Amino acid sequence: MSGDGPSVVERYLDHIVAHDWEAVSACLAEDVVRVGPFGDTYTPRDAYVGFLAGLMPSLPGYSMRIDRVVHAGRVSVVELTETVDFGGGPHETPEALVFDLDGDGRIAHIAIYIQRLGEVPRLPGSGVGD
Repeated sequence: MSGDGPSVVERYLDHIVAHDWEAVSACLAEDVVRVGPFGDTYTPRDAYVGFLAGLMPSLPGYSMRIDRVVHAGRVSVVELTETVDFGGGPHETPEALVFDLDGDGRIAHIAIYIQRLGEVPRLPGSGVGD
């Protein structure tokens, strides 16, 4: 990856927000594996892009804010916040996505982790939630 423009990961995220499924597909390896926050898995590319194309346009008031992108060789980590309107207002979901690239510079694996918002559970002896 060069520093001359957005990485394949950043382009992929931009294309998702734009609902440009052909461009999303071009960022992905044919055998991409996407593992969601609940263990839900989509593979290969056509099945995954089909899932996105069905889901994303149905999310009311959807937006994405990218907070940080870190590249380390063939691995990139993105911290972002997605917002969707439901229940009378916007709801934010902070997430971390880990991307692995293949030898051709396409996304081969995506793992999604969601930060749980709300009350922090008490962890005895840790000072967290006390």
